[in-house]
Amino acid sequence: MPLVSSKEILKDAYDHHYAIGAFAGHNLEMIKAIVSAAEELDSPVIIQTTPGTINYLGIGFAASMVKEAAEQVRIPVSLHLDHGDSFRCVNQCLRNGYTSIMVDGSSLGYEENITLTKKVVEVCHDVGVPVEAELGTIGGVEDGLDVDMADVQFTDPDIAEEFVIRTGIDFLAPAFGTAHGIYKSEPKLDFSRLKAISDLVRLPLVMHGASGLSKEHLQKAVQLGVSKVNFSTELKKSFVHELRNYLSYHSGEEDPRKYFVSARESVKRIVKSKISTLQSSPQSVV
Repeated sequence: MPLVSSKEILKDAYDHHYAIGAFAGHNLEMIKAIVSAAEELDSPVIIQTTPGTINYLGIGFAASMVKEAAEQVRIPVSLHLDHGDSFRCVNQCLRNGYTSIMVDGSSLGYEENITLTKKVVEVCHDVGVPVEAELGTIGGVEDGLDVDMADVQFTDPDIAEEFVIRTGIDFLAPAFGTAHGIYKSEPKLDFSRLKAISDLVRLPLVMHGASGLSKEHLQKAVQLGVSKVNFSTELKKSFVHELRNYLSYHSGEEDPRKYFVSARESVKRIVKSKISTLQSSPQSVV
C-alpha cells in the first residue's frame, strides 16, 4: 500500500497504549528486513532516515526504496525524517514524499528552537505531514553528533506544555534519561518526569535512544504516553556482527546476494522482537 502519515498510526497507538517501532533504514537490506518483520506480525511500522543516511544513500534512492517496500505489503508504512537538522533538509524530504518529519532544534536556544520548529510545522501541515520535535537534550551519539551525558538537559514539563502550544507540533521527543548509541551504564529513566510531561502536553511522545533498554523499561514508558520508539544502534550492531560472522566462516564468498542474507535476517529478528515488546502487533496482545 502507499506510504501513510505517521499521525494516522500514532494516534491509534496513543489512544490504546501501545507504541509503533521506528527503525533506521540505512540500506536496502535493512529496509527489507524491517518491512518483512512488520508484515509477518501484521504491525504498522515507521522507517526513518537521518540526514547522514540521506547523504549516504541519496534522497531519491532512500525515498524510492521505502516507497517500493511499502507498495509490496498490506501493512501501514510511514517514511520519517529523523533529526532533521535544517529547513532545507525538511523541504528536500517533503519534495521526495516523506510522510513524517522530525525537526531537531534542541541544540539551539529555546526561542530559536521555537522559531525553527514553527516554520517547519507551517510548511509540513500545509501538505498534511505531521511534525515531531525535541525539547531538552538527549545524550549519546546520533548521526555523528556526540552529546556528553554531563551536558544533557532533561525536559521541563511546564516548558514542554508551552513549547507544544507555541509550535503546534504533533509529537514531542522529551529528554528523560535515555541516550543514543550504546549505554555505558544502567540507564536511570525519570518516569515521573515522563508522566508529568505526558499529562500536560497530551500528545504522543517519542522515545529516542531505546536500543539496549529492557523490555520492562520500554513497556513502562509506553504506558506513560510514549507512542513511537526509535531503534538504530541495535540494528547496526546486529547487522555487522552477523556479516562478520558469516564471512569468517565463508572467507571465499564474494556474492553479496549470499553474504547479506544472514545479516538481513538478524535485523529482522530484532525488529520482530521490538514490535512484540511494543505490542503494535495483534499477535503480541495477550
